[in-house]
Amino acid sequence: MENPYRGEVLLVLNGVTHFLKLTLGALAELETALETDSLLDLVERFESGRFSSADLLHLLAAGLRGGGWKGELPDLLSAEIEGGPVGAARIAARLLAVSFSVDHDAD
Repeated sequence: MENPYRGEVLLVLNGVTHFLKLTLGALAELETALETDSLLDLVERFESGRFSSADLLHLLAAGLRGGGWKGELPDLLSAEIEGGPVGAARIAARLLAVSFSVDHDAD
């Protein structure tokens, strides 16, 4: 079961449930992949809706690796994400919310 107080979110990928978590290493990876200058720029990019489907995949991959997944971004390109693109966007939004909110009331 996910623990939002630890910044965890669940994602079902190819029928298997995975934990996502934005560790400091995952965030550094994400900043590099998305070529953002700061953590604030990264968060604002998603909050403002100025993100692409590639950005979304990078965020999910970073969160998956922060949760212990051993896959790589190309593995997500052909993966079945429960809920499809809308479900993936919801999970990404929840991941950002639990990672950066003080009260962790991300629902």
